[in-house]
This record gives sequence, structure tokens and C-alpha cells, in this order.
Amino acid sequence: MQPIFDILFEQYYDYPLLFIVLELIAVLFGFLSVWFSKQENILVYPTGIISTAIFVYLLWQWGLLGDMMINAYYFSMSIYGWYVWTRKVDAVHFTPVTFMSKKEHFLSAGIFVATLLFVYAVYEYFDKWTDWTAYVDTFTTGIFFVGMWLMARKKLENWIYWIIGDIISIPLYFYKGLTFTSFQYLLFTIIAFYGYRAWKKSYHNNPLTA
Repeated sequence: MQPIFDILFEQYYDYPLLFIVLELIAVLFGFLSVWFSKQENILVYPTGIISTAIFVYLLWQWGLLGDMMINAYYFSMSIYGWYVWTRKVDAVHFTPVTFMSKKEHFLSAGIFVATLLFVYAVYEYFDKWTDWTAYVDTFTTGIFFVGMWLMARKKLENWIYWIIGDIISIPLYFYKGLTFTSFQYLLFTIIAFYGYRAWKKSYHNNPLTA
């Protein structure tokens, strides 16, 4: 049992206690945020804001710029999503779950490409192309940027992007030494599958979209 524990958590032996506690808090609120998203609960955004704010600080301290930019973007998009989700489309109904339009497919592709170029420029400027994880970071950043934008707009396809990005992130974060965060992405993947089913059911049951 001890060897397994050492493999999973030995990277934390040299971490300041404050960083470990903050990561646990961020993981908890991140989990709550994804769970509330599955339930179409507006609490997805305040919990997400707390989680991403903590991760921005931690990832900056650890020098993981790509991951830090993802969370800074999440933070800003959470504010936008909070507005969209609470906006009424008529006197009774709030913004419903919908499928992406053709225009939104093009915009998603544009966001993905623009994100790749932006992250590439940042990594180039800070000379961060020192490990293969930098290239994976660039790719997952593009995926998550699109996923967060689609979630804020309540598009069903956002869950597909989350699933792809989460699956890649599980071994990636474990390799980086962030075991708790790796476990978080494992839970995210499971919730994302159920989130897709729940939102699809919501779409078919909503009188505005059925």
C-alpha cells in the first residue's frame, strides 16, 4: 500500500502546506461547478469562479502558463456565462439548452485556432517549449476554450469538448505531479458523460426547443 501511496503523492512531500490546501479547495469547488453545470444550476458559476481563481494563483506559482491561461479564461467566461444563464428569453423562460448553429461551428473553429496561436506565442516568449507537455497544453487549451464558450452559451456540444479535454488531462496532470487535479479530471470525465445526457433530455423536454 505504501509504494502506491508514494507513487501517487510523493510529489507533495516538498510542497508548502498552503499550496496543498489550496489545491484541495480548488478541486472541491471545481467538482461542485461541473456537477452544478450538469444540473443546469446557476451555482456552476460562483463555484467555478472560486476554483479558477485559486488555480490561476497556484499554476502561476508552478510556472504552468498554459494551464494558468485556461483558468484565467474560465474565470472571465464564468462571469459571461452567469449573465447568459440568468437572461430571460421571454417573460417566463431563461436561456434554454440548444444545439450549435452553423455560425457557432465556424466561431468555435476560430476560437480553437486563435487559442493555439496565442498559447504558442506565450510559450515562445517565455521559452517554455522545454517539454512535450507544452504541446499537449496548447492543444487542450484550445479544446477547453471552445468548451467553456459553448457552455456559457448553453450549447449541448460543450460536453463533447469537455470529455475530450478531460480524458487527455487525466494522465497529463498526473505526469505533472498534480495527483489531486488528475483525480478531479477523472471525475469531470464521468460527470461530462452524464451531463451530455442530462442536457440532451433538457433540450427535448423544453417547450422552447422540443
